[in-house]
Parts: sequence; C-alpha cells; structure tokens
Amino acid sequence: MKTKLLALLLILIPILGCAQQENEKQVLTDLLNEFLEGASYSDPEIHDRFWADDLIYTGSAGNRTTKPEMMSGMTEPANYDVEPEVKYHGEDVQNNLFGNTAVVAFKLVAVDQSSAEERMEYYNTGTFVKRNGEWRAVAWQATRIPG
Repeated sequence: MKTKLLALLLILIPILGCAQQENEKQVLTDLLNEFLEGASYSDPEIHDRFWADDLIYTGSAGNRTTKPEMMSGMTEPANYDVEPEVKYHGEDVQNNLFGNTAVVAFKLVAVDQSSAEERMEYYNTGTFVKRNGEWRAVAWQATRIPG
C-alpha cells in the first residue's frame, strides 16, 4: 500500500508543479495585458501597481530611469472616457519562471491613432519578482524594432 501511495505521489507532484507554473505564467500575462491597457491611458495607479519600488528601467532611447522618476510625471488620474492617442498591446509573449523570479519577453506594439494608425514595435524584456504574493517588475529593457 505504501509503495502504491508513494508511486502516486511521484506522479502527481510534477503534474501539480506544472499546473502551478502554467497558472503563474497566465497571471504574469494577464498583469502585462492589464498594464499595457492602463499605460495607453497613462494611468498612474496601473504604473504604481506594475513597477517595483526598486525598478531599473532602460528605455528604447537608451535612457535609464527609476520608478519615482517615472511616477513624478504622472500627476493626473487616468481618463478612460477619452480615447488615447497611442494604444499599446503585447504580442508573442514568452514567460520563463525561476521560483519567485520571472522573465517576461514580448513585442510591444504602439498604435498611433492620430496618424492613420501608424504601428511602432519594440522588443521588451522585464524581470519580475514575486513579493508578498504580487509580481512586480524590477528591471526593464526596451529596444525599438526598426521599421
């Protein structure tokens, strides 16, 4: 009986671990999508939730900044009743989990609504750490895709 129980546990534990990992990957993808929607509206609450306090952000122009510097420019609440000039979304999202750390890589697409829907693309890679049950981006790198 003990042997059968042990064999069953040896089968179930990896399956449960894989299911938990897939769940965490979905949580990260959902968080990214929620953030990109809110970023389209320059929502300070979305930015505050997404970025870790100790964030290091390197933009596509080579500038490096921190969360406090980014947040200092967001003084107005988001107005979701007015369509934004630029809408963001992610494509080709890849998540790699390493315990309480994750790397999320994707293609950021920015669509300029005012100029015949011009499409700009960027490769983005974010490093997330799960603290107090929440994933937060601690490092970010953006690279413009020539087009």
